[in-house]
Amino acid sequence: MRDTCSTSRILIVGFGDIGERVAQYLRTGHHDSVFALVRNADRVRHAKALGLQVVQGDLSRPRSLRKLAGLADVIFHFAPPPADGPRDLHTRNLLAALTRPTMRKSRRAGMLSQPSSRRFQPAKLRRLIYISTTGVYGDCGGEWIDELRPTNPQSDRARRRVDAERVLLAWGRRSRVNVSFLRAPGIYAADRLPLERLRRGTPALRADEDVFTNHVHADDLARAAIAAMRRGKPGRIYNAVDDSAMAMGEYFDHVADAFALPRPPRISRSEAVAALSPALMSFMSESRRIANTRLKRELRFRFRYPTVGAFLAQAPP
Repeated sequence: MRDTCSTSRILIVGFGDIGERVAQYLRTGHHDSVFALVRNADRVRHAKALGLQVVQGDLSRPRSLRKLAGLADVIFHFAPPPADGPRDLHTRNLLAALTRPTMRKSRRAGMLSQPSSRRFQPAKLRRLIYISTTGVYGDCGGEWIDELRPTNPQSDRARRRVDAERVLLAWGRRSRVNVSFLRAPGIYAADRLPLERLRRGTPALRADEDVFTNHVHADDLARAAIAAMRRGKPGRIYNAVDDSAMAMGEYFDHVADAFALPRPPRISRSEAVAALSPALMSFMSESRRIANTRLKRELRFRFRYPTVGAFLAQAPP
């Protein structure tokens, strides 16, 4: 399949760890320009050092986003929602910034009365890739699920992601922009392992009360986003999870063994409620095993680290 985005002007919204990894991969391609929407000065300097063109803006300040309309024909949207509320205002502000200038041009051209959705389309935008979370599925009782599973968010954090997905899906259809979704689980990398938790001796649930969790290496998630840019179907959801199928405590045990640290003590769920924070308990209250068949078949994706164990086997102690 020909890479129709090989000479694209690309914008990364949410220039964190995954955004930076995507930018580094894109530097080896044949893209006209790679832009990054950056909020603070330290990240501005870092983005420029990577050879990116920087647009300073803040998704919580709509006026700072005016330069985004017509800037790129591919957008990677990796920015998280706000910390509060049921809606993702960051995504809504981004889409408003991409849409409103085109509407103003339509009014000047006398096209507002024409019932065509084309007048809402940003000047050049063809694709948008959004990283969501597998948390939108809620608790599935440890069942194997795929992308056909209805969303059932059980936290405000997950509800904001569902809101973002719905807004983006409707906007993509209306604007005729190919919007693809990656639902990511727990992201890990050499610098994103629970080593401090293990050193503190934070307990895990007993095996008979534990929950199944899902994982993906940060590099693989970045590569999956690029695969979605090349082959993602409009409005399509892809579970960006690796082949691991393990309980949370088992994951901690594997990491502890790889780094010669003590395995976490195991406690009952009732003991955990008294000993652990509500935020931590929320992650211990949802159990699911997630299939990645669509990612592999439609995007023809191959994992660099197909399991957590494959990464830990070559990680330095």
